[in-house]
Amino acid sequence: MEKCSVVDIFCGVGGLTHGFVLEDFDVLAGVDADASCRYAYEANNNGAKFIHKKIEELAASEISALYPRDHTKILVGCAPCQPYSSYNKKKGKKDEKWTLVSKFADLICDVKPDVISMENVPELATFKKGEVFKSFVVQLENKGYQVTSYPEIFCPDYGIPQQRTRLVLFASRFGKIQIIPKTHTPDQYKTVRQIIGNLEPVESGGSSTKDLLHRTSQLSDLNLRRIRASTPGGTWRDWDEDLVASCHRRVSGDGYVSVYGRMEWDLPAPTITTQFYGYGNGRFGHPEQDRAISLREGGLLQTFPPDYEFVAPNDLIRIKTLGRHIGNAVPVDLARVIARSIAQHLLNHI
Repeated sequence: MEKCSVVDIFCGVGGLTHGFVLEDFDVLAGVDADASCRYAYEANNNGAKFIHKKIEELAASEISALYPRDHTKILVGCAPCQPYSSYNKKKGKKDEKWTLVSKFADLICDVKPDVISMENVPELATFKKGEVFKSFVVQLENKGYQVTSYPEIFCPDYGIPQQRTRLVLFASRFGKIQIIPKTHTPDQYKTVRQIIGNLEPVESGGSSTKDLLHRTSQLSDLNLRRIRASTPGGTWRDWDEDLVASCHRRVSGDGYVSVYGRMEWDLPAPTITTQFYGYGNGRFGHPEQDRAISLREGGLLQTFPPDYEFVAPNDLIRIKTLGRHIGNAVPVDLARVIARSIAQHLLNHI
């Protein structure tokens, strides 16, 4: 987009940024507290600068100075969503990261961009009885922004191969931003088979010689027995009693039926999380092979291009680190939906 510039807060390895880049926006910079994201962010988003800072340390003047004077200023971000996730609420975990949404609102009000977008989990809208989200919206409205929010965007409706539902918020000085129409009907949803079905087989704990990111974590002997007893779409309730984890034998374990599961070939994948590389962390078992999905498969299901560079040449591939990077990212194709919605809005209003 000509004379439009974007800055991405909580940028991670660049999923949101890359969607804007692919839609021809000029992304100036991304800001994140995790320095290990720098290489992937800068290597794949030519010209975008990685700024290693916590939002609490970020001065509005530092962001404002990045924008050319005559450009439409766009500020986007996805504050860490773990505090609002249904999993963490079920586990009773407390996480002070929820305050980052409020800090993002403060930054917006100080920077005064023309257009804003925020992506997060739907639970943000009800977290603490909706107070955090309502306060965010009111703060923006009080500064003259027109806000529209879409609390339940179902990713398969936009060609994203995950059964992932997200909250997307837009705000603009020029009017209300409408999200673009859905691009896929249920019979057109992209499936696990379409995305990873052609990758070469690898074993548990193994990796491809052609693609070092097509690498899997090592399953224990017990988990190998468990996955061999698992069928796509099934649960641990189908296993023999000796395979069931002790925590699942208790009544309190009944709700966790989606762990230790295999994906289904002809459906979208489950939501890719930061621990998708672990078979016991969700329905992350490969549909046929006796292993969890690989780092590459997780990246493809997050709609990163197959040539996206997550690690520098000759650097060690750390499964936990890259799992966190990939799982935390905004799916690139969802970022493209957000970017297209903003582009259409700007064409109509300026």
